[in-house]
Amino acid sequence: MPPDADHPEQIYVTTPIYYVNDRPHIGHIYTTTVCDVFARYHRFSGRDVFFLTGTDEHAAKVVDAAAERGLTPQQWADRNAGEFRDTFQRLRLSHDDFIRTSETRHIQRVQQYVKALLESGDVYLGDYEGWYDAGQEEYVPENKAKQYEFKSPINGKPLVRKTEKNYFFKLSAYREQLLALLESSETVDGCTFDVRPAARRNEVIQRIKDAEDVPISRTGSTGWGIPVPGDEAHTIYVWIDALFNYLTTVDIDDRRKYWKSGPVHVIAKDILWFHAAIWPAVLLALRKCNGYEWVNLPKLVYSHSFWISEGQKMSKSLGNFIDLEKIDEYVERYSLDALRFFLSAEGPLGPTDSDFSAAQFHECYNTNLVNTLGNCASRVAAMIGKYFDGKVPDPGNSKRELDGYVWPQTTGDIVSSCCAAYDAFDLYNAIDGAIGLIRIVDGFINATEPFKLAKDESKRDELSLILYQCAEALRIASLLLWPVCPDKIAELWRAYSLDINPAAGTLHELAQWGGLKPGTAIKKIALFPRLDAPERSTAAAT
Repeated sequence: MPPDADHPEQIYVTTPIYYVNDRPHIGHIYTTTVCDVFARYHRFSGRDVFFLTGTDEHAAKVVDAAAERGLTPQQWADRNAGEFRDTFQRLRLSHDDFIRTSETRHIQRVQQYVKALLESGDVYLGDYEGWYDAGQEEYVPENKAKQYEFKSPINGKPLVRKTEKNYFFKLSAYREQLLALLESSETVDGCTFDVRPAARRNEVIQRIKDAEDVPISRTGSTGWGIPVPGDEAHTIYVWIDALFNYLTTVDIDDRRKYWKSGPVHVIAKDILWFHAAIWPAVLLALRKCNGYEWVNLPKLVYSHSFWISEGQKMSKSLGNFIDLEKIDEYVERYSLDALRFFLSAEGPLGPTDSDFSAAQFHECYNTNLVNTLGNCASRVAAMIGKYFDGKVPDPGNSKRELDGYVWPQTTGDIVSSCCAAYDAFDLYNAIDGAIGLIRIVDGFINATEPFKLAKDESKRDELSLILYQCAEALRIASLLLWPVCPDKIAELWRAYSLDINPAAGTLHELAQWGGLKPGTAIKKIALFPRLDAPERSTAAAT
């Protein structure tokens, strides 16, 4: 349902903030793109959207990578944060802010939050002895270390045995509240919280049952990181520092409204534990502190899977790694919107990994964009040009049923289901519904055969009705596809003389049947050129 125009809903969507120890790659671009699609849909629906991304800079790995290159950590972070900014700008992503954890606005607020938790007793000084995953900068409980055979589940490197004094967060104190939120969908302390897909929720529930207090600081400071308030011998661990970015960015008067509605965090599966267990527990703790009663829990943590490439795990040595250069090649050959469509329609939103292969990309491009969207838009425009001098015909009663097609009901049902899918971050079904509507238009053309009716002057009224209904259904489908393919859909709107401004937030109003006016000029357009199939890659052949 559309929001009240005078009181638009707030939508706060975030990507994880990305490590600056290297340049962006397909994983970063995928997550940011699907968040961009989600944000664009909600803006088009009239909602007040805040879309955040940024970079995570205080990792020990950043110190090491900088030293290898003869740079300071800040210089290395500046260089790679610039790469992320430039890449996201080049891909025309629509984030409202880009947060860097080395910024003063972040550092000061993190210290304020940790100070409040120290005062409440939910953060305390203690001793740790156990296993540590250096690659993830994460402490691993004994039972998990055994399960992983004392190796990192992410990079396979041996876990390190550590004994040191740390500040701990009382995760165990919030175990039952977290389980109530996730197992029974209960409201806890006035908050609701969900994790999806369901497989991820089940995974984190099992781990929460054994949750222990977690260290949130390290000693032996390198001067890179945020000191624990009142104890500069300890540096706040990068992952707790990073989690707070979602709050620090909106913890100002004119932005707090976004947090109160509950953010949607979109992450990859390797950082599920931090976001779906530790982070909501920290927020439950912070809510008890004076001045932070307004802090809500995330509405949703959506944890997607990984990309593989050409049927194998991505590897630079195999030559199947999807880096910036490879991404630029796909954009140059197929278009930016084709990349966005493939990522959104074929990506790993579900519980299993997805294959980024040249053949699959080309098949998706041909099937959905060339043969369906592009062909239908061209076909309808060509017939209107040929039979009605390029002007939308007057259909009489455009709602009249013809050959069993009840168009207002059909389009209304599809709009409702697509919007419900978008709202639920179900991009698969949102896109499938919109493309499916275009396929229904193609089926309608094949069933009614307007090209044959055009030969019989007595069938002129029927021909007018058919082509109006085709153009109007295609117009409605284009509204649903705009968040995914904004540039190409804007081209379609120009060719169909449609003055549509998504920033006006009128999707639901525009999606009502009958919006296309008779007499509107329509030009034939070729949205997606047909391309030769790519040569089979070396990686795919091995």
